[in-house]
Amino acid sequence: MNHVVLMGRLARDPELRNTPSGIPVVRFTVAVNRRFVSKDTNERQADFIDCVAWRGTAEFISKYFAKGAMIAVQGSLQVREWQDKEGNKRWSTEVIVEQAYFTGSKQDTGTSGGGGYGRFSDKDAPPIDAGYGAPVAGSDFAELDDDDGELPF
Repeated sequence: MNHVVLMGRLARDPELRNTPSGIPVVRFTVAVNRRFVSKDTNERQADFIDCVAWRGTAEFISKYFAKGAMIAVQGSLQVREWQDKEGNKRWSTEVIVEQAYFTGSKQDTGTSGGGGYGRFSDKDAPPIDAGYGAPVAGSDFAELDDDDGELPF
């Protein structure tokens, strides 16, 4: 079974690009705190995990998340092999994101359009406005306000 769940902060702004055939893809790095404190520094250390998302999930992440925002992702681990300019074999390990979740408030995200609690997945994607990648009017995707009293947990 290959299943990854991570929660952390974006280490940099997501980079949205399109493949030559026009498919959106976004790359980003999530800083995930380790469960323990370092004996040497008495501080919690973080791992920086490279992530990739495709299609609607890529557009969603690039639109609603920025450097420093809290995010939770679910996906699978992938190891790619490639050659550098000198012809040396290299490997990259990254999470292929299938779902992305808001995990903080609007103030935590650092973006004007995102925030609240919610999730997005290509599997249950609302209709997308091709111009901006935002959910269109009439879809069942809706932002909750910052009042945690409306949350079911």
